[in-house]
Amino acid sequence: MDSEFKLFWTEEAISNLESILNYISSEWTEREVINFKKILSRQIQLIGQFPLIFPRSVYNPRLRKAVLSKQTIIFYEVKNQLIYIVFLFNTLQNPEKFK
Repeated sequence: MDSEFKLFWTEEAISNLESILNYISSEWTEREVINFKKILSRQIQLIGQFPLIFPRSVYNPRLRKAVLSKQTIIFYEVKNQLIYIVFLFNTLQNPEKFK
């Protein structure tokens, strides 16, 4: 089933992803990096197919949040037939950052 939604990554989300991948690469094995990328890919596909499946953020109701792992949450916005991956949040950060 093809989604009618187009998905875009913001510059901030790309930067967040690069930081996360750099951290994982420096602290873990290549196997964990590959596993993280697979999980991320599946979650992005799910968001693309069913964008309203994940709950709205308590901190910013225009955003939805998809938990990727205990350490990473994907925040995205749905506007018409467009999905914007706004940022990836490391749960060790202060939640006040995105209020």
